Amino acid sequence: MFVVGMRGLRLIFWTILLVLAILQNANSHGVQPLSRIDVYKATFALDNRAYVKASPDVLGLNGQNTEWVTVEYSSQNPSIDDWIGVFSPANFSASTCLAENPRVTPPLLCSAPIKYQYTNYSSPEYKDTGKGSLKLLLINQRSDFSFALFSSGLLNPKLVALSNTVSFTNPNAPVYPRLAQGKEWNEMTITWTSGYGIDEAEPFVQWGPKGEHRQHSPAVTLTFERNSMCGAPARTVGWRDPGYIHTSFLKELWPNRVYTYKLGHRLFNNTYIWSREYQFKASPFPGQNSLQHVVIFGDMGKDEADGSNEYNNFQRGSLNTTNQLIKDLNNIDIVFHIGDICYANGYLSQWDQFTAQIEPIASAVPYMLASGNHERDWPGTGSFYENMDSGGECGVLAETMFFVPAENRAKFWYSTDYGMFRFCIADTEHDWREGTEQYKFIEHCLASVDRQKQPWLIFLAHRVLGYSSGIGYAIEGSFAEPMARESLQKLWQKYKVDISIYGHVHNYERTCPIYENRCTDYEKHYYKGTPKGTIHVVAGGGGASLSTFTTLKTNWSLYRDYDYGFVKLTAFDHSNLLFEYKKSSDGKVYDTFRISRDYRDILACTVDSCPSTTLAS
Repeated sequence: MFVVGMRGLRLIFWTILLVLAILQNANSHGVQPLSRIDVYKATFALDNRAYVKASPDVLGLNGQNTEWVTVEYSSQNPSIDDWIGVFSPANFSASTCLAENPRVTPPLLCSAPIKYQYTNYSSPEYKDTGKGSLKLLLINQRSDFSFALFSSGLLNPKLVALSNTVSFTNPNAPVYPRLAQGKEWNEMTITWTSGYGIDEAEPFVQWGPKGEHRQHSPAVTLTFERNSMCGAPARTVGWRDPGYIHTSFLKELWPNRVYTYKLGHRLFNNTYIWSREYQFKASPFPGQNSLQHVVIFGDMGKDEADGSNEYNNFQRGSLNTTNQLIKDLNNIDIVFHIGDICYANGYLSQWDQFTAQIEPIASAVPYMLASGNHERDWPGTGSFYENMDSGGECGVLAETMFFVPAENRAKFWYSTDYGMFRFCIADTEHDWREGTEQYKFIEHCLASVDRQKQPWLIFLAHRVLGYSSGIGYAIEGSFAEPMARESLQKLWQKYKVDISIYGHVHNYERTCPIYENRCTDYEKHYYKGTPKGTIHVVAGGGGASLSTFTTLKTNWSLYRDYDYGFVKLTAFDHSNLLFEYKKSSDGKVYDTFRISRDYRDILACTVDSCPSTTLAS
């Protein structure tokens, strides 16, 4: 018989508490701010003495797609729990709600606000005076807006007053262009959003070399409906009409040439609707020797410049990351956002707000995605992980709002070449293990590159398939996704992958060159000659709440940083690559290394990188 004394019970009790605390720390994904609002419990409490006024009521008079609005409000019974919700469409009453069946009466609110803020945010005297004001930033989202004053907090909201309606002069206008590389190296795709269906207008891009004749290229148009979503909140309170997503394919571009373009819609009365003018630089041809800059990060999300959702927001680093990239845009050629894109988690309006946030970047350089758990995962939909992280989106938004050169965008794995780089992008929300369709793709992508022309071979994925000292992985004892390395490490080694970069864990970490859990090179900042192993990097600090590290010391971890940041790769030529980790707060370099080698170094054998016997032997 085994007896545990009081001291032993205390030890077990404190151990359990410690483990629970660690597990709580390990969950760094946060809660979607709009999910804090218990929409279905909203009730009428209209007070004739209360008011909400918004001005100006017409936006975008000079063609702009973002504009600040002043919201003034007053209540006879003010409280620190009062809040202002921004709604679009402006009419969010029961008359616009669809009942689930004839015996169910819809609630007052059938949709969540697109954002909200507490009434005392910029008016701390509100509780005493009952009067306050907010400055809120609106973007063009294909519909009008209204502002509602609620009392009784987020869990039992009572509608006290409703504002006038505010709208953009043309809510259907083409907005937020997103560039992406096409399936050929000399093809650029341009995706944008509008309120025009193909039965109303013909979408196209007017483009050409800067300062020269322009041509028109037509665009394909996609959209989706509520029943395309896989569950709540995406198909309930989070649903919002996505409008129409258009993609045009600009072909036979001259390498590194600057092109200008405008988004256009020709209405059937022969009038034209135009965006403003943008420009981009075409990609270099595969193997081209030119200075090439690549930025990589994951898990950025979005944040509100006006402070909305501040008390519950968990992507506070995203604006810093965005702003640093905009500042350095002249020294960036292509961006890879490797999963967990905007954390809409089923609140569809957030995708518009994200594309508006990144427009200065995505309209000028290719903005390439990888699929993350917050885009794809939903039970019973073929996700490798049966969780609910996508909020019912099950990949539809990411696959439609952005273009990637995949054979099938529902299988979000693809390769793309940029000059001296070959990028192999995996989809960690689908099975990657040996024998699967994705595993065959990964091997083909790695094996088919000509390293004499494209010496820099980079593997990208959302979840950590290599190495991470994140606390969650340390608790599992795997230091990566379970089963991750068993299938893939022999491919990385055989094909001499230079760097593998991941998101998912919200911090920064770099390993030594490593193979089968052992450092193959103990140099820290300068790697020369034959590549002996792959360097693994976690770059998940794009903006979402940070993840803690284990206190365990791992011999392969060279640099850790509990902060927001991103990775930048600079290829000077076929023999010299610079790696930099920059913080989002100041844009300065905090970790760096160089790789220098010749083509013969890639041909040389190292551990498990060449067959053990050949015909010559």
